[in-house]
Amino acid sequence: MAQITGGQLVAKTLKQAGVGTIFTLCGVHIVDIYNGCIDEGIRIIDVRHEQTAAHAAEAWSRLTGIPGVAVVTAGPGLTDAVTGVANAFRNQTPMLLIGGQAPRKQMMKGGLQELDHISLMKPITKTSISISDTERIPELMTVAIREAYSGRPGPSFIEIPMDVLDAAVEWENVRFPVHYRSHGRQYGDPALIQEAAELLERAERPVILAGGQVWHCRGEMELSEFVEKTGIPAYLNGAARGCLSEDCPFFLIRSRRHALSRADVVMIVGTPMDFRLAYGNRISGDAKIIQIDLDASELGHNRDIHIGIQGDAKAILSQLTAAISQLAHDRLWTGELRQMEKTLSEKDRPFLDSDASPIHPLRLAREIRDFMAEDAIFIADGGDVVTMSASVITPGRPGRWLDPGPLGTLGVGTPFAIAAKAAMPETEVVVLFGDGAFGLTGFDYDTLVRFDMPVIGVVANNAAWNQVRYGQMERYGPIRGEAANRLTPLRYDRIVEAMGGYGEQVTEPSQIRPALERARRSGKPSCINVMIDPDVFSSGTMKQSMFK
Repeated sequence: MAQITGGQLVAKTLKQAGVGTIFTLCGVHIVDIYNGCIDEGIRIIDVRHEQTAAHAAEAWSRLTGIPGVAVVTAGPGLTDAVTGVANAFRNQTPMLLIGGQAPRKQMMKGGLQELDHISLMKPITKTSISISDTERIPELMTVAIREAYSGRPGPSFIEIPMDVLDAAVEWENVRFPVHYRSHGRQYGDPALIQEAAELLERAERPVILAGGQVWHCRGEMELSEFVEKTGIPAYLNGAARGCLSEDCPFFLIRSRRHALSRADVVMIVGTPMDFRLAYGNRISGDAKIIQIDLDASELGHNRDIHIGIQGDAKAILSQLTAAISQLAHDRLWTGELRQMEKTLSEKDRPFLDSDASPIHPLRLAREIRDFMAEDAIFIADGGDVVTMSASVITPGRPGRWLDPGPLGTLGVGTPFAIAAKAAMPETEVVVLFGDGAFGLTGFDYDTLVRFDMPVIGVVANNAAWNQVRYGQMERYGPIRGEAANRLTPLRYDRIVEAMGGYGEQVTEPSQIRPALERARRSGKPSCINVMIDPDVFSSGTMKQSMFK
């Protein structure tokens, strides 16, 4: 009878789920998984830190819709991955983390890297499972994958002790699930759909705010059709950026705060009322709210709503488009918002074109926007510089914007870039780093070089953790306000050059575009180190609005 090891069962289960790549850092507890991946033709991308592996797995899920998988060893391998898993949890991203564990016969004896992984991972996963029987590996892995995609999506964790993973069992004794989850969509209650359609038809100043679930549900076409039919002004955040074309006359960016404060009906699609909406307080107190979400527990969270519809964003938007006939809203409302867009854009124009040195962050953002290919993937990894850039840089296609999300995790830039080039090797990838953020996972440029992944990286170098620095100075004055938030103006370009990539230093605005062009032509992972003004802050940072 044929025998098969636990690691080979892991690989076969992943292959069946459509997984063609894993992200990992080696450890003796998990090497049989590599053995299985080689058998199944699954690509192994080994990185320099487990945080990178977990972040890369999240980005893979977001870009492809196929489960991203990180494989890490026990103990510190697992704890190093916690940040990436927590980020995916807050982002509602389905992914799978597989962790090693000490052999069962050594448990509770103090085995090498032994740790209570399950208790550690439960608060930040949809499910955490320890597999104690080799024959059950496929069964329990499919449970974890199903849970990751059910309802509100998120990460799952599987722990496999070393002796369970290395053991060989008879193939005929293994139950191998094939059809283990539904790929159907959850449509909204027809009565609530009709009620929402009627409310929108009566609205005078309606607004749409669409978030990450629109992209997760691949509902960009349905969103576009709904907005085009209704003419309702629409704003995007997070992973939804790119789900409306810049040519759409009802897609707006800068006037969101004004729109929400004046709207009489606000439809929120697939995004929580968290700090980004001041927990619902940015919306007019008189507005009626329609909220659509995969997770029923998110409906009405932090703010009372008029209509709450649980379900899939793609499905519900198609229902609403069919249900709505004619809207009565005042076309002057759209004109008011467009004028606000123009006013705010003109306010920024001097900075977008500024020739000042040190370089203004908005000038850097404008140069990146003008340089990027239309189908480029843009990755934002930083604090204040990314906050400013988000109003300038817009992706040309759905799914081409990757940022940390509501956990505010820094260090996602290099891992996300690794996943992006692994998933879409022919697509240009541009990363904007804050210098603080670059220092967290920048050493994984080594991985980009080893796997020949030519990404274009830009470090906005102000030698500070500026989003923290501003509030600290306002609170404690210029001397105490500089404590623990200043950095050395390092030559990050030379660090990348030392790893085998392309690097260049930029100190004048006129140098930015030529440096970006040279980085593109180099065909290597690149780092353009741009010295920006440390005393320029975003309006959100100056108002400390994220804490209000």
